[in-house]
Amino acid sequence: MHRIIKDKLPRHIAVIMDGNGRWAKKNLLNRIMGHKKGAESVRLVVKTCRELGIRYLTLYAFSIENWQRPESEVMALASLLEDYLRMELKEMTDTDIKLVAIGDTGRLPQRVREVLSDVMKRTSENKGMVLNLALSYGGRDEIIGAVKRLLKDSKSLNIDEETITKDFFSGYLDTANIPDPDLLIRTSGEYRLSNFLLWQLAYTELYFTDVLWPDFSKNDLIEAIIDYQQRERRFGMISDQLPKE
Repeated sequence: MHRIIKDKLPRHIAVIMDGNGRWAKKNLLNRIMGHKKGAESVRLVVKTCRELGIRYLTLYAFSIENWQRPESEVMALASLLEDYLRMELKEMTDTDIKLVAIGDTGRLPQRVREVLSDVMKRTSENKGMVLNLALSYGGRDEIIGAVKRLLKDSKSLNIDEETITKDFFSGYLDTANIPDPDLLIRTSGEYRLSNFLLWQLAYTELYFTDVLWPDFSKNDLIEAIIDYQQRERRFGMISDQLPKE
């Protein structure tokens, strides 16, 4: 059995938390109960990542496309988010976790926006880990938004085509202050990105598991990290060019 290598931890883990509805159906429960159970897995994964020393954790909590779901489910998800933020504020404060969010959060219900803003403000000085929630988020929407902001700035900042590099453009994304993910985990046996961090995942290691999100355990997370640590990340180079360990 392999063990986690402490000096080879991914700096940034991103997670597509999938399978709440299927878990509920499998257990003869309504979909909302699946989301409630999924919130328990969120707490577990956040706590485990903090204990392991992961510096950044991004969770795909609500996509732009999720607005198409039945209104009752959308409102229930908003309520669950509000409850989660209220309940976890003390834990984030005690364990030095900073909360940030990406996406079109202006579309969230006002009460949720207010709680989200308050928790982000009250954890803004924390240094131990960054918990990044993708809310009302879509990768293509993020890129279009970045282009619009860049075009707006180009009128006043004398930006020409030579100025626009990959690093420069990344500064206009929602994740401007967050490094690209090293490891992406997707649960529930689906093998797609679902419009998540399309720019940032260019060289991310992808890990897919059949485990439904509400069943995702600490051991499942550790297994994903161990799998990541056994991969060779070449970034377009060959093995001989990589630094020797």
